[in-house]
Amino acid sequence: MTSTASPERHHLSPRRQRHHRRLALTGSIVGAVIVALDGTVLTVAQPTLQRDLHASFVQVQWTSTGYLIAVASLLVFAGRLGDRYGHQQVFALGILGFGAASAGIGLAPGADWVIGLRIAQGIFGALLQPATLGMLRAAYPPDRLGMPIALRTSAIGLAAAAGPVIGGALTAHLGWRAVFFLNVAPALVIGVLALLVRIPAPRGGATPTRLDLPGAGLLAVALVCLVHTLIGIPDAGWTVGTALGFLAMTAAGIAFVRHERRTADPLLPPDVLGSPTVAAALAILLAASASLFGTLFVGTYFLQNVLALDPFQSALRVLPLAVMMVLSAPASAVLQRRYGPRRTTAAAMTLLTLGVLLLSLPGFGRSSTTVTTVAVSGGFLLLGAGFGTVMVTATAVIVRHASAAHAGVAGGLQQTAMNIGPTLGVAMATMLVSLGAATGATLLVLAAVAAIGAPLAAGLPGRGER
Repeated sequence: MTSTASPERHHLSPRRQRHHRRLALTGSIVGAVIVALDGTVLTVAQPTLQRDLHASFVQVQWTSTGYLIAVASLLVFAGRLGDRYGHQQVFALGILGFGAASAGIGLAPGADWVIGLRIAQGIFGALLQPATLGMLRAAYPPDRLGMPIALRTSAIGLAAAAGPVIGGALTAHLGWRAVFFLNVAPALVIGVLALLVRIPAPRGGATPTRLDLPGAGLLAVALVCLVHTLIGIPDAGWTVGTALGFLAMTAAGIAFVRHERRTADPLLPPDVLGSPTVAAALAILLAASASLFGTLFVGTYFLQNVLALDPFQSALRVLPLAVMMVLSAPASAVLQRRYGPRRTTAAAMTLLTLGVLLLSLPGFGRSSTTVTTVAVSGGFLLLGAGFGTVMVTATAVIVRHASAAHAGVAGGLQQTAMNIGPTLGVAMATMLVSLGAATGATLLVLAAVAAIGAPLAAGLPGRGER
């Protein structure tokens, strides 16, 4: 693991630089995998948790909702803390706290304890996630970031595929508490390693700036209102409360932008907030993740309720998506170097769009069994290839475009987009289904969302451009 400054400024020997880069990459991958596994295994364990703790459905929902609100609202500020105090230190605090909260959930006597500890886990997760990208930005030269980010993305895809299997096996044989103990040992090991492995302080580092606490508060309020409102749409639909939620989010967002323009030490530095390149990459991640997770929500419903497949059979149909995410991530790093982020991302968003369109064919109810099988398998294959590539290229653009001094904020923005996008996609899909839209029509709308990403790629750098 490394501190926030570029390794070249430490004047380390090439051997020590390679050593610390390997440690930074290991920490980044382990941290990202722990968070990814936690989300997927929890979904499998929730029904057993509800029965064991005699929890209500609302309480079970809040084990996910509380975490998501906490993590989404604090990611950018947590990234700023990493820029200010060092990504390695913030990473260590985040991963050790995440592991401790996981152990506490495994020992929780009731549902309210689980909810409270999941919120705490979200806070530590917010500290952890931007630091996994900030450490890579600090450890690697900008032109060599593609492959480390690709390996991190592949690991996330592998965790997403293995999570339901691991969670199901642990829950069936050892109970739901074992799912949370799964994180404790690796979090403890990598967290202690982050504390023990030190690097000399950088020479001539940037002058520390004050933390923008009012800006952080306004952004947190805006994101809490947005995420909470989006999560509530599937159950409540469009109500007065929904409108008030969006109104509060808009008001807080406007106040945040006005504050950032006037303060001397903004939470979002001008080179990040005003960058068209960063804005395009964030919009692409929002469109890609909204389309993917909305499609997964509708697709799972179609596989189980229309095709009458059981959960395991449905998981097998979706497996090509995870496999292609794992395989496409390192390939996309090579493509990005050869063709540039612009062309690579435009092609990937096209694949993602085609995947959703292919999955929409059986949704209109006129397809034969053969067409349905081909459409489902091919659709999930294209989804995985497109999304895995976009994750790498857009993330690399965001992290690379920001200076090393603002790498944490850039990582926080990337993680915020990756948390809000799925929530937006599921809310959109649920709204369309509740209004009576057919599965095929709903998927066509989600394909249109994905298609937005292709022209947005024009805002990314071309081959050889910064």
